[in-house]
Amino acid sequence: MGLKINKVSKDFGDFTAVHPLTLTIPEREMFGLLGGNGAGKTTTFRMILGLIDETSGEITWKGQQINYQTSHLVGYLPEERGLYPNLKVKEQLIYLGRLRGMTKRGAEAEIIKWLDKFEIPYYLNQKVEELSKGNQQKIQFISSVLHKPELLILDEPFSGLDPLNVEMLKKAIYDLKASGTTIIFSSHQMSHVEEMCENLCILQNGRAVVQGNLDDIKRDYGKKNLIIHAEANLEYLKNFPGVTAFNQLRNGCELQIENEEVSMAIFSELKSEQFVRKFDLEEPTLNDIFIEKVGAHYE
Repeated sequence: MGLKINKVSKDFGDFTAVHPLTLTIPEREMFGLLGGNGAGKTTTFRMILGLIDETSGEITWKGQQINYQTSHLVGYLPEERGLYPNLKVKEQLIYLGRLRGMTKRGAEAEIIKWLDKFEIPYYLNQKVEELSKGNQQKIQFISSVLHKPELLILDEPFSGLDPLNVEMLKKAIYDLKASGTTIIFSSHQMSHVEEMCENLCILQNGRAVVQGNLDDIKRDYGKKNLIIHAEANLEYLKNFPGVTAFNQLRNGCELQIENEEVSMAIFSELKSEQFVRKFDLEEPTLNDIFIEKVGAHYE
């Protein structure tokens, strides 16, 4: 059954933060919910968690509403972190685990397992304020999954992590999905969403502007990227028929083109004039689609 958001909206006085939104996220899926500042993403998360009530519509997890009695089924990693800096890691995680219905012994066992998984067992009795930003992020993540939630919301999970730790956290997320956890995932890094999510929704001003399977969204976008590496000056391709965008690269250019026929015409033009080291036609990136649909760069 999974998570069902049925015609859900949220008003704050005269302001509508989320217009009627309908989403179905099956169990065991990793789903991307994206949006810039003021898009309605955080409000949607808070309605899913039962922290604020929807103005209209209904949200259910496996057919029942999420409330205080069912909150132990959900884990949440907020974009704005909320650890207690003066508490030791062990004390803090046990406290948060107990709030989710865990026994002290059960929480301790899970804490040891997760600290070992993230290769930081020696931080067990250190204060959070003594840890680096990246290791604080690991502890924050552990706090959201310690109680083995069925539904997990991850808002900017890779914030503050270096590339090695990003990969470590990705593996942990994939392992959770494989074990049956349903995950709603959001990140400023579109490449992470593109890599990890099959289905997604992009919000703008509280409305869904893109929604569905990522491969279908790319297929319907109607534009492709063409990367060319060549010795000659390729700037004249700016005005080539069917080229909608041109980006100069150190050793060539990147074009946005209308369709594959345009790439064939460009290839015929180039091969008769110069040596081409690379000619690569790619699907549009999620970042390309986001920028066009939302109308602003996502930072």
